[in-house]
Amino acid sequence: MPSFDYAFEVDAPVEAVAAFHEDTRVLRRLTPAYVRIHRFDPLADGAVAEFTVWFGPIPIRWRALHRDVGPNGFTDTQDEGPLESWVHTHRFTATGESTTRVTEHIEYEYASGWDGVFGRLFFGPPALRILFAYRSLRTRRALSG
Repeated sequence: MPSFDYAFEVDAPVEAVAAFHEDTRVLRRLTPAYVRIHRFDPLADGAVAEFTVWFGPIPIRWRALHRDVGPNGFTDTQDEGPLESWVHTHRFTATGESTTRVTEHIEYEYASGWDGVFGRLFFGPPALRILFAYRSLRTRRALSG
C-alpha cells in the first residue's frame, strides 16, 4: 500500500497546535479554495467531515471519519471518496517548550478504473506535496502570529 509523509515545524507549543486543530473553523483556513466544505463536526472520535474537491468542472465528493483524537493528534479515514482507501494520521510532537513538529502520514490505495485514474492524477504524491506545503504555510502563519 502506498504511503505519503510530510512534516514541518511550528513556532507554537504542542497544546496550541492541538487546540488549533480542534477549532471547527480551522479546516476552512487550511483548505484551498478549490475545496467546498459541507460538514465538519467538532473534532472528536466519530466526527464527520464532508466536502467536495473541485478540479475544474469535475467534483469529487469526500467523507472522512475521525478517530484516535487526543492531545497529540488524530486520524481521519475516508468513508466515501475517490480512493479505495485513505487513512491520514496527524501527529503533534513537542520539539521544545514553544515549538512543535507536525507530522502527516497517509496510507492510501487507488481504486480501479476511472476512479483510479482520477485518484492517481489528483491525489498522487506531487498533488499531496503541494496541498501539505499550503497547509503547513497556513498553520505556521496562524500559530506564529
